[in-house]
Parts: sequence; C-alpha cells; structure tokens
Amino acid sequence: MKRRIFLKVSSAGALVPAASSALTPTAPAPAGAARAAAGSGGPGNYLFFSAPEAAFIEAAVVRLIPPDEVGPSALQAAVPNYIDLQLHGAWGAGERLYRSGPWQAGSPTQGYQLPLTPAELFRTAIRAIGEDLQKNGGKPFEQLAGEQQDAYLTALQNGQKELGTIPSKVFFDSLLSMTVEGYFCDPVYGGNKDMAAWAMIGFPGAYGAYYDLVDHYGVAFNHPPRSIGERSDGHIMLDPNIPATAPTPHGGSAATPAHGAHGKGHA
Repeated sequence: MKRRIFLKVSSAGALVPAASSALTPTAPAPAGAARAAAGSGGPGNYLFFSAPEAAFIEAAVVRLIPPDEVGPSALQAAVPNYIDLQLHGAWGAGERLYRSGPWQAGSPTQGYQLPLTPAELFRTAIRAIGEDLQKNGGKPFEQLAGEQQDAYLTALQNGQKELGTIPSKVFFDSLLSMTVEGYFCDPVYGGNKDMAAWAMIGFPGAYGAYYDLVDHYGVAFNHPPRSIGERSDGHIMLDPNIPATAPTPHGGSAATPAHGAHGKGHA
C-alpha cells in the first residue's frame, strides 16, 4: 500500500490542536514494544487511551501513513503517543473551544460545530466504531485485514458510518489531521520519533542560528535535523507543558459534557 499522507480530504470540520473531564475513568493502555515514547526514547504508558482505544489508534494511523522505502510509518514515528498527549491535556479538554451553544449544523466553511471536546470526540467515536463492528459480527478494527481496515476508514471518510451524534467524516478528518501533525511535529510534543519525518523531507528543524553559514552561497545545508528541545548531548527534552493542566471552568465547578470524555502543542 502506498503512503497516504496526502489523501484528498476536506478538513474544514476537523479538530486540530491550537473543563475538566467528566468521563468514567479508563485504565491507560500498557506500553508495548511498538509504542516507545518519542523524545525520551524509552517505553511509557498512554495517559489518555485505554487498551482498546490504543489498539484502534495504532492500527488506524499505520494505515494512514504506512512504512515504505521513503520513511517510517505513523506508528514507528510514535504518532499515537503524540495524539494521546494532546487528548490528555488542556487541548483535549476543550480549553479554547467555545462550548456554550446553541449547537446547529454549520456550513463547511464554519469549521468544527459539535459540542464535544476533542477528547470526547475521540473517545465517543472510537467506542461507536467498536460497537458498529461488533454489531455486524465483525472483528475489532485492529484484527481486520489491511484491505478491510482501508475500506472501513474510507467509509468513515465518506460519511457512510453512524457514530452516534458524531459525523464519521468529522472524526476521520480530525484523526487524519492529528496523524499528519504528529508525524511532522517537533519531537518535544511526543511524535516524529528520531526526527525521521524531518530527515525524510530534508527539513533541518530548529537550529538556533546560521551565522557561520551566512556567506556560504550555493552550499547545501546537510546537517541532521535538530529539535527545539534538543540538548548538546542529543537528548530531546519533552515539553513539560504537554500535557497541560486542564483549566477550571468559570464558576469553580466542571460542567457536564454533552456526551461525557477527558494541551495541544503546535507542530
């Protein structure tokens, strides 16, 4: 299967990162060999995803960006870790979303129009996907053959699946956007493990200065990529503000989300 980073997709309704959680707590997924934490280079637990949710996300992102001779897969680049950190923090809790209604269907140019926080969107949609597959007598998404997974993701993309109150296209667009974002982000945010995606496209990253190269005209810059959080010994320090602490709603108590749920950094 060919790389799908540049799928034709309208992301006008997608939630992509720029109240306290009211969900029933779920146990975080244990770390596996395939999901070592980016940046620190060592294994770690998911902070937001439960084991079933993590299994779906890992299987889905590797179909969106599979491994090939050009570069690593989204899973190898620790994209699930990036998504998990964002959903666990203030961005996932809807820190900067307007959430007072009224909630009406908007036009494609008006962007995201649902009352759910990003964390609620992902948790509710993934649960609905599991129920849909179970209802039809099928296996969990992560146990489907690759072609079946592609067909299901395409159905989500085309709005052909019922995910309760969530349009499947909105969820797919958000998942795809966060997958691409986590693939190319600075590793301080948990994705782009080993800066492999930057090396793939020849992006140098966050060098502090090019003073010694100002007079070197026509000379290729062939230095390896550098993270904004990279120390002199090459170790990358994860951003301590990711995940950020969810803010306390005005009035002192958390409002109950429309469907129940749980900082997104910039790439």
